[in-house]
Amino acid sequence: MRTGARPYILMLALVLGCNGSRDQLLADLQSPRPEVRALAVKKLAGQGNPDDLILFTRAAKDLASIVRAEAAVALGESQDPRVVDLLGELLEDSDEEVQGRAAMALSKVRNDKAKAYLTLQYGRRGRTTRQVIVQALKNANVPGAMAEVVAAEAKGQWDRNLLTLTEGELPERVGAAEELGKSGRPEAVNRLLPLVRDSQVILAAAAVRGLGDAGDKRAVGDIALLLDESFPELRESAIIALSKLQDPAAALRLQAVAVEKSAVSPLAIDAILSFPRTPETDTALCAVALDGAPSDALAAALAMRTRGGCPLDPIGERLARPATAASGLQAVAGLGPAAQPLLAKVTPWLNQNDATLRMLAVDAVAGVGDASVIPQLQKLYEQEAKGLEALRADWVPQKLPETYGAGFDPSATTSPHVTGAPHDERASRHASLFERVKALNAQRAKDAGRTVVKPRVPSELFDDVEAERLVPLATLIRALGTLRAPGALELLKGYSQDPSIPLRTAALVGLTRLGAEGVAVAREGIFEPERDLQKTLAQALAESGEAGQVALLEALPKMGGEKLLVLDALSKGPGVPASASPVLQGVVKEGGPEAALAAVVLARIQAKDAVPTLVKALDETNSVARRDVLLALGTLGDVQAADVVARDLFHDLPEIRAAAATSLKRMGATTHSEFLDALKSDYFRTVRDAAGAALAKGGTASEGAR
Repeated sequence: MRTGARPYILMLALVLGCNGSRDQLLADLQSPRPEVRALAVKKLAGQGNPDDLILFTRAAKDLASIVRAEAAVALGESQDPRVVDLLGELLEDSDEEVQGRAAMALSKVRNDKAKAYLTLQYGRRGRTTRQVIVQALKNANVPGAMAEVVAAEAKGQWDRNLLTLTEGELPERVGAAEELGKSGRPEAVNRLLPLVRDSQVILAAAAVRGLGDAGDKRAVGDIALLLDESFPELRESAIIALSKLQDPAAALRLQAVAVEKSAVSPLAIDAILSFPRTPETDTALCAVALDGAPSDALAAALAMRTRGGCPLDPIGERLARPATAASGLQAVAGLGPAAQPLLAKVTPWLNQNDATLRMLAVDAVAGVGDASVIPQLQKLYEQEAKGLEALRADWVPQKLPETYGAGFDPSATTSPHVTGAPHDERASRHASLFERVKALNAQRAKDAGRTVVKPRVPSELFDDVEAERLVPLATLIRALGTLRAPGALELLKGYSQDPSIPLRTAALVGLTRLGAEGVAVAREGIFEPERDLQKTLAQALAESGEAGQVALLEALPKMGGEKLLVLDALSKGPGVPASASPVLQGVVKEGGPEAALAAVVLARIQAKDAVPTLVKALDETNSVARRDVLLALGTLGDVQAADVVARDLFHDLPEIRAAAATSLKRMGATTHSEFLDALKSDYFRTVRDAAGAALAKGGTASEGAR
């Protein structure tokens, strides 16, 4: 063979080899395995053959997302303007990976149509895709990429809501009114103000809520007038809006609602408590403490206890007359030690024949905390217990069995087949299925170390004394524990297993005031099946000091759905020990609504070791605790978490974007100013305020935090 012919032979072999490889790739496109088809698309794209565009177009319709993702990349590499519409469809794909690949592919086409698709879809996609879209626009050399898409999204939302408000049906107009208010724009306020007097109450209420979200105090006067309306929904919306507007000038009108003892009175008190403290708000709370419904008056008085108390002369005047003594006593009970000078006017009411006034006096002296009244309370207890002794006596002298008889235990395995009855195969299958479910749940609880709450075995055939009749005795038991009366520990231990829920609750709450030994007995009650008892006891343990708080923390891993009660009590209590961090981190790892409260408490105790756990929690895209986790990371102030937090500046939910901006502000991060500056054009006022505060030196991010 001549030497000159050798290159031609080698070239021919290479061409034949390439064709063979291409034939194999074309065959792989028909493979039943998605990963094989995706690899074939990728390799064909690498060959850069313009004729393969039709193959990539077909692959973009593949049922497997992995294939569609590779097809999007291949279509983008072609830079053919004809594929823009197809890439726009892929940008709406159900798979986020496909959406991201399509966005980056559109950035390579670089024409106005591709940019329009990216801009439009930014407001319709989730966090991950929104972030990729911004990067794609940057790759396409679009100046101020994020600012442009944020502004476009805001414009689209404004135009849509404005059109719906003017032309939509009533339900649509209600939603549009609220959404317009959230924009916080002056034009939105101007459009919503006339609607607060609309004949359609639900539309008027929506406009009021929107004005509250708008944050413009020009609306305070118009909204406050609505408190005189008779429509509950409108009044409730007005109270919520006033609490958001934070104008103490409305305290007087809210006070009038708070003392009317209606269904919205508690909301009015919450609104006054949310205002910055001023003489007007203190005066309103003191008025509620005297004239509000019992539960409302107690809440107002407890709030004033932490603010130094109320003027005592008006309370003393109430205590001097039987007709008004009840309101004075309930005020003293809430004010506690701040009402100590009134003790001499309270103690005479302990000897009243009126049981209601007598029990209010017991609560009042217990709240003041003066041990000098203990002998009187002990005497009252003996009288009350003796009066109930005959009524509570067991008329069946034998002790009832504490185990169920055969066939009566609700937790035991039962068979639906009764002797002599026709066999029901379907019922047997159902019973067998339920038994397996019970067994699996029990095993799961055992593996997790949780305590299974079982119903209490009844110790009485019939309760001869109604619960209301036992309330005076329960009040005295709780007071003796609160004042740490001599012998109270043994007395309350005896009632801690009483079959009566009011007596058992009072005893357990009283035990929490009797030091470590009392807490050791009371802590077992947290596994009671009665939710109201659990909630009351959890609050008492949280307020009793470190021993009670430790008891709650030790019980937390053993609990199931009751965790929320314990975490809520800890978050509202006076403090949490630093040793709580590992337990709370475990709750965060489990996720769910409990993780939100756990994150709040972790931030409160400044648990720096919890930062990795909180960062990991942000990997859960659908977490209901996301906002609280972000704010907790900001409070902990670890700048190393800034990049993870900053990703949520692209989130599709405004409350998450605001929380991310607030978190960056709190931790002092300065490396994401471009994104924060873009959010100053956001549709939602809370996001704009949080972003502006994060950029401003010495600013606050209260709006985002709220």
